[in-house]
Amino acid sequence: MERRIEHAGVVERAGAGKVCVRITSHGACASCRAREACGLGESAEKIVEVLTPDADAYRAGEEVLVGVNPRMGARAVMLAYVGALAVLLALLVLTVGVLGWSEGRGALFSLLGVGLYYGGLWLLRRRIENTIHFTITKR
Repeated sequence: MERRIEHAGVVERAGAGKVCVRITSHGACASCRAREACGLGESAEKIVEVLTPDADAYRAGEEVLVGVNPRMGARAVMLAYVGALAVLLALLVLTVGVLGWSEGRGALFSLLGVGLYYGGLWLLRRRIENTIHFTITKR
């Protein structure tokens, strides 16, 4: 069985098949090898929505552990950073190297392409949310 990345949190609210958990990152995140993948290292507090059929078993104020498979975190990093970099570089090479545009014009077009990429991710956010599954357990 593959290890999960886990963070302790407190239930904010629960019901209707989902539990909202407030996770506060501590100094330990700085030494965590998976901090880049989970996204908790850059903020002090984050609300995570966990979809679970057992949502009614959790109460506000209850301490829980929220976990995610490391592969799910890697998928999020790929979509957020690697995909954008690939779009940027591909458009830059295409416009400057192949089409012969000026570097400034090619850079502007590449940045526009990255903006469109992130716009596409935003439009597909519901579908993406359904591919990244968090687990929740009582402490």
